[in-house]
Amino acid sequence: MNRVKLGQPFILAISTLSILSLSIGCNAPKENLKVFNTSFETSNYDNAALFAEKKIGQRKNPAGDDLLWALQLASVERIRQDYPKSTEVFDKAEDMLKFYDEQSKAGDIIGSTAVNDNVIPYRGEEYDGVMLNTYKALNFMVEGKPDLARVEFNRALDRQRRAKEKFVEEINKLNAELEKNQQENGLAKANVENPTTHQLLAQKYPNLNNFQAYPDFVNPFATYMAGVFFDLSGDYSKAVDLLKESYGMVGNNPFIAEDFTATEDALNKGAKIENTVWVIFENGLGPVKEEFRIDLPLFIVTNQVKYVGIALPKLEFRNQAYPYLLVNSDGTEFMTLPVADMDRVVQTEFSKDYPGILTRAIISATAKAVAQYAIEQQGSNAATALSYAMAAYSFASTAADVRVWTALPKDFQVARLPKPKNGKLKITPPGAIPIDIDIPQCNNAVVYIKIINNYSIPVCNVMAF
Repeated sequence: MNRVKLGQPFILAISTLSILSLSIGCNAPKENLKVFNTSFETSNYDNAALFAEKKIGQRKNPAGDDLLWALQLASVERIRQDYPKSTEVFDKAEDMLKFYDEQSKAGDIIGSTAVNDNVIPYRGEEYDGVMLNTYKALNFMVEGKPDLARVEFNRALDRQRRAKEKFVEEINKLNAELEKNQQENGLAKANVENPTTHQLLAQKYPNLNNFQAYPDFVNPFATYMAGVFFDLSGDYSKAVDLLKESYGMVGNNPFIAEDFTATEDALNKGAKIENTVWVIFENGLGPVKEEFRIDLPLFIVTNQVKYVGIALPKLEFRNQAYPYLLVNSDGTEFMTLPVADMDRVVQTEFSKDYPGILTRAIISATAKAVAQYAIEQQGSNAATALSYAMAAYSFASTAADVRVWTALPKDFQVARLPKPKNGKLKITPPGAIPIDIDIPQCNNAVVYIKIINNYSIPVCNVMAF
């Protein structure tokens, strides 16, 4: 029996594909997030901070997941109440956002379709930037630096204003690049437009668009918190517009309605808002992304193509810490009510990104399937070996991008109440130990409470104005 000798190019190709399969077979961002989330969810903030810090590169320009881990680290430092360190890291994250804002995303398509979206640097989402500036503003409020807080709230609001225009511009550029890729590969275009693919997606991810979106890239918490801050600063003309917008988004929250009415009265009558306490509740854990796979009905598929599939991300929603907090002031009880649902904020942007995610995945899978098919057509033992190596590479490199800022909360809530005459509040999570809060001598105060789950220790701040 004659044996076919493998030529050097085949050996090199098989070796290269084997190495690539091993090196990308593990979805590193996914595994890293699991490690961080385990520490974070169990309130092991020291470990979470150490892990995140080690993941941030020390290079001049950001790359890989530097931005994501800067956001995670800054969030943990807020919980640890090291506000200067938190702001310092948020500053670095903002510099990274600025760097990526000046870079074109179009070039990322080449790498993502050859491998997967994980080879693209984490550039941040619009809500990342809005929350980054909002958290910096809150840090400065805790530190008693209202002038710096004002700057950050203005930046957050400006990000929201520019986000829709920026998104449309980027999507148009990406669509043009994707269209170019599809035109160069007729099979890719046919597979992107194949209705069976979209039916499979609907079966696997039926809740993709099953939610009530907020207005484009507007985070009601950032808008509302800015309104409260401008009230506290006596800038009622600016506050009234923000609180009106907040009430329009949130609807049936009487505390926001009261804020708007009181601010309008202060503006029209030359009065002041005094003797008021706002209790802000940052509640639970925001969404994570999980991977799911779909076997594609590609036109190229024959029994000679050993693997054709795509991996896509989907949002998985985590729990509130508590449904509300009860706030007792001078014997009167108030219950916190929702201001912003971060699940909806994230989902609004995620659903707009999804067509591009799906298209890139299909183009990538089509290219890999065509390569397998072309190799098989050679009909030699060497070609068969290389085809198996290509199939292994295709399977290993089929991975979804599940990167997301997981230290964000599930929702924000508020209660607005008169300042207690005895200077004391008792705040009680349902079924849990009450939290005693002392309100210092001041005109107004903000009590900020973060609880990530029902077995974590609440983190509390009192900001006097």
